[in-house]
Amino acid sequence: MSYTPTEKEQAFLERVESPTYQREIINGLAPFLNGKAPEDLEGFYAEQELVQLGGLKGSERDVEKRMPVKVTRHYAELARQSQPMQRLVKASPDETQDLAGSEDPGNQMDYSPVEGLLHKYEMGLMYVVSTCSAHCRFCYREELIARKEIKRQDGTVAKKGLAKIPEITAYIKEFNEKVAANGGRHPDSGREKLREILLSGGDPMVLNNNKIAAWLAALAEVGIESIRIGTKEMAFYPKRFDETFFAMLDDFHATYPDVGVHFMVHFEHPDEFLQKDAEGQYVRDKHGIPQWVEDTANAMNGLLARGWITVENQTPIIKDINDDPDALRLMQREMKRVGAENHYFFCGRDIVAYRAFNIPIEKAWEIHNESQKGLSGVEAHARLSITHYKGKTEVVAVTDEPIPGLPGSENGVVIFKILRNAGSAPDRFKVCIVGRNPEAVWFDDYEDRVLFDEAGLFDYARVKDAKTLSAN
Repeated sequence: MSYTPTEKEQAFLERVESPTYQREIINGLAPFLNGKAPEDLEGFYAEQELVQLGGLKGSERDVEKRMPVKVTRHYAELARQSQPMQRLVKASPDETQDLAGSEDPGNQMDYSPVEGLLHKYEMGLMYVVSTCSAHCRFCYREELIARKEIKRQDGTVAKKGLAKIPEITAYIKEFNEKVAANGGRHPDSGREKLREILLSGGDPMVLNNNKIAAWLAALAEVGIESIRIGTKEMAFYPKRFDETFFAMLDDFHATYPDVGVHFMVHFEHPDEFLQKDAEGQYVRDKHGIPQWVEDTANAMNGLLARGWITVENQTPIIKDINDDPDALRLMQREMKRVGAENHYFFCGRDIVAYRAFNIPIEKAWEIHNESQKGLSGVEAHARLSITHYKGKTEVVAVTDEPIPGLPGSENGVVIFKILRNAGSAPDRFKVCIVGRNPEAVWFDDYEDRVLFDEAGLFDYARVKDAKTLSAN
């Protein structure tokens, strides 16, 4: 299948400037194990850490088989003063102590009508690249980053493929034509127009400007109304947000002014963007306002200065990284102060080795709740979500007291609510109530204490047809 840009599209693409970037990436454990890491980063791993990691090489517990190791110099330099940042990118033997978990978290491939595209919700998510400038050890897409083979529902086994413009645009066009011809709803699934796309991966910002521009223009030409770019590049390599990139975005907006552009950034901890002094304390001005790392501030301000772009931050709450209400409170305040929004906090997903990273669901709710004490109404927009197979599900409340007349609630309950539901969203906002289990890190840990489940979280049937999202 081929794709031919329109004249308007081609004219836009010809104006894009696409420089190369020197990210100074340290790939793998080998440079550290062999003493070939940059001299100033030789102490990034302690000697005992390297002994342990080296001893696992080639075994079933080899951490690099689970997830490749990668870090940028920018991130490593900031991480010298931050244990949470080190935990985020440094491999650890505990990652492979328990390899339980799903090879396809959330059964995502059930919702893939075209290779590289997930059409689960009212929007589509595309895998446009399979790497990032650095790799989070808890990555929700470790199966994509590590290029693992995935068993799909039809029995085939293959690595997840990447999206390609011809196939993706053809699917969008065909889907939306059927919607339009049927009065605004798809004749098979009852779904509305596919109007929003998230460029994801991996990290789209590791692509050059030409490739990002090609995706933006192709999606605009096929009628997509809103485009999101999911990225952690602002933390890993903020200089990527340079004048050539902003010029491309400005030209895209001038060419396609009706298409919304949104950046979904990923900061896990304020150490990733706030300056620290020699004692490891945050640098503040005379009014007590925290000062951002210069390159990160330039990147964020460059996006926010363009009023037609929105920026929202979201992050999972991960053990020994940001399971700290004070850190999350500061991060929420700073995002809103500079003009970005707070989107979601997540409970950890059921990735392979999730028990090394996830904290208990009820503990995550307590941390999230505590972090929002002292925030203003506009600062406290972020909700706590856990991604069930049916869709994003909010952890609404955790109670200490029993509910009178409800057996099984003697130690309190957890209330879940479906926020985003697949297909035509028939179960959106339905709730589920379970008896408390302070050790629960995934839905499975509540299976023996379900009290009320109109949402069907514990009576789930997998999707059989990705094009119609039929579960029958």
